[in-house]
Amino acid sequence: MQKNILSAIISLICCTTIAAQTITTETYDTTRIDLDSLGVVTDKKVLNYDKPLSAFHLDYISDSDSIQFDVPESMMLDIDSLMNSWQSRTLLESYECEGPYEALPVNDSIYADRLSRLPSIVKMTYNDVTKQFIERYANRHRKLVANMLGLSSFYMPMIENTLDSYNMPLELKYLPIIESALNPKAVSRVGAKGLWQFMFQTGKSYGLKANNYIDERFDPMKSTQAAIRYLRDLYKFFQSWDLAIAAYNCGPGNVKKAIIRSGGKTDFWKIYKYLPRETRGYIPAFIAANYIMNYYEEHGICPMKSSLPIATDTIHVSRNLHFTQVSEMCDIEMDEIRAMNPQYIKDIIPGKSGICVLRLPNEKITAMLNLGDSIYRYKEEEFFSQEKVAELEKGVQLNNGGKNATKRHKVRNGETLSMIARKYGVSVKQIMRANGMKNTNIRAGRYINIY
Repeated sequence: MQKNILSAIISLICCTTIAAQTITTETYDTTRIDLDSLGVVTDKKVLNYDKPLSAFHLDYISDSDSIQFDVPESMMLDIDSLMNSWQSRTLLESYECEGPYEALPVNDSIYADRLSRLPSIVKMTYNDVTKQFIERYANRHRKLVANMLGLSSFYMPMIENTLDSYNMPLELKYLPIIESALNPKAVSRVGAKGLWQFMFQTGKSYGLKANNYIDERFDPMKSTQAAIRYLRDLYKFFQSWDLAIAAYNCGPGNVKKAIIRSGGKTDFWKIYKYLPRETRGYIPAFIAANYIMNYYEEHGICPMKSSLPIATDTIHVSRNLHFTQVSEMCDIEMDEIRAMNPQYIKDIIPGKSGICVLRLPNEKITAMLNLGDSIYRYKEEEFFSQEKVAELEKGVQLNNGGKNATKRHKVRNGETLSMIARKYGVSVKQIMRANGMKNTNIRAGRYINIY
């Protein structure tokens, strides 16, 4: 019963119609994590820290120019790479807006009024820092916003249903906007992965499996469940959504330290100066994401047009299976299989080590069932020789977050993709696919993900 309900939720990503579904809280694991195990520090006396922000006036930070912050990685993405993902290439297309999408000048009072009218439990504070992030989305990152608006039709219903089942604020659905720009295969420079950008240890604490062959941080539905449970626990600890969201970014320990350094204040903007630089920009970016996803029309942003996605279903796999066997026997593109099953990081389903789930279009599920054992026997020796099976079984036991499976290479002067591919024992096409590259052109200094 539980698996059926969970499968129904994730099918919203690629189903023919996006329809509301009723989900009960009992569907989900209600285990609470001891946040001390994730780095929360106990109260202690802290001396000789900088003074807090000097003054506030109508929620404006008076000395904001002197306080530095980092921009989330999702706001620095190469939009061409994002648009080359299977989801964007297959499910989205540009089109001319029908309405008068004209960007009009916006002053502070309009920004503040619009934010105040958003139905939100999380406080939508407007100040100079928030304004900078709103205007980044509205101007510099217009194409990124258009892409995310299109993808939101596939991911938001799933996230909203899960939030609703936990009675959590629905505006939290915009956190994946700043975490990953709604890219389920996103990998940060520090190794956070998926829509919700889980680090390995936190993901493991919330039940996400990660080894050399499976990384459930890439699974949109499972990572969404884990992220919302984590946010719920953070809120129970801090009793503040602002602080819970900040802790989601930098860890509860760092937020606790900032509270201590500020003299015990529990307002995000009053501990702002004591937070890590990336977290100082996180809450403003979250507020800006809420703003732009609701007021994009007022800024002349035309969403990508979403095509009707295909209906999907799942099948349990209890034997080792390679995506190529599925692709060639069921006549389905490899990229389509990968997009629907992002948790499998080497195109291999290690079903022999434990029952795994494979998601396919409905008609391909039927085709696979009709094939029976023949699909597993097809090219079996090529993909699952005795030597390869031994390697697979060893890799599945390595509970290391796929560290051995994912590397980052910094391109040096004179290097080509072919040279890099030979160095790591992969193909040029694998590198291009992993990095969303349209061609083999690379420049020195760029970092490339190697899977």
